[in-house]
Amino acid sequence: MILHNRVNKKILKEKLRESEEQRVTLSFYKYLNIQDPEAFRDQLYIDLSNLGVLGRIYVAHEGVNAQISVPEDRFEAFEGYMNMSAQLNGTRLNIAVDDDGKSFFKLKIQVKKKIVADGLNDATFDVTNKGTHLSAEEFNNLSGDPNTIIVDMRNHYESEVGHFKNAICPDVDTFREALPVVEEMLEDKKDKNIIMYCTGGIRCEKASAYYKHKGFKNVFQLDGGIIEYARQVKNQGLENKFVGKNFVFDERLGERISEEVISVCHQCGNPCDDHTNCKNDGCHLLFIQCSECAEKHQGCCSPECKDIINLPEEHQKEIRKGLNKGRQVFKKGRSEKLLFKSYAKS
Repeated sequence: MILHNRVNKKILKEKLRESEEQRVTLSFYKYLNIQDPEAFRDQLYIDLSNLGVLGRIYVAHEGVNAQISVPEDRFEAFEGYMNMSAQLNGTRLNIAVDDDGKSFFKLKIQVKKKIVADGLNDATFDVTNKGTHLSAEEFNNLSGDPNTIIVDMRNHYESEVGHFKNAICPDVDTFREALPVVEEMLEDKKDKNIIMYCTGGIRCEKASAYYKHKGFKNVFQLDGGIIEYARQVKNQGLENKFVGKNFVFDERLGERISEEVISVCHQCGNPCDDHTNCKNDGCHLLFIQCSECAEKHQGCCSPECKDIINLPEEHQKEIRKGLNKGRQVFKKGRSEKLLFKSYAKS
């Protein structure tokens, strides 16, 4: 059996767009000891392929981190598989809040050094000594305490479109960068209630243990992150203290949590919170673009990229030869080519 996808991604994306199959988007993570990540990865690929699962999964010695979609008519079988797994049993499944079933177009499972790139030396502190988990109701109650500080442990392009009210949102590009920045910001507040949150909770699992090691006395984390918070708020009729969209790392690029639009188009400055990737294959810059600018610029971030996508395909390939596209992607809306740079105003 082939243990990776070999079909062209453009074909797979088109197939996904045309498909009427109902799918459920979800994420899960679990810190556990995996002796042989390569063998674990291969078996997981076989098992999930048989269930029709699509998505992106990282496997490491320290555990598993997954963002996937499952065919609706096989979701019960998927849950059964998880429950029967000696290593994955008991893992919480974070079901997407705003789901169109078009989140992933292939299954990709990679072996990594870590399931989240944090830059930490885990041997120097007790990673199991985590912060206190808070339900949505507990989060709402504690966040109203004047002795509480709420910290967004996500990146700037995530918090730009949505965050909790009164949260500190570090202007960082990566989680690895966020850890020392947040530590410095809170250096004189180690006796305060520190509530951290992220998309699904995985970043806060490690961050909360790290900050407790650094001397912070009262460390809390939002259990299940924004996704689980939104579910509990809806099911329990609680006040929703999150404003805007929750950025997600799949084809949707966001799920709406509240009706407020707190960001602007990076090209014209009008209210907008729709992320997109530049249509120029030599760029793929992630940025916010409204529908009017998308039409005007043909889905591109700049006139230069618009000119390029209208060239013959062979000419485009010649232009992007040798370009390090990955570096361009990770600029995440900070390109000098953008006409309106809202991040500079935050």
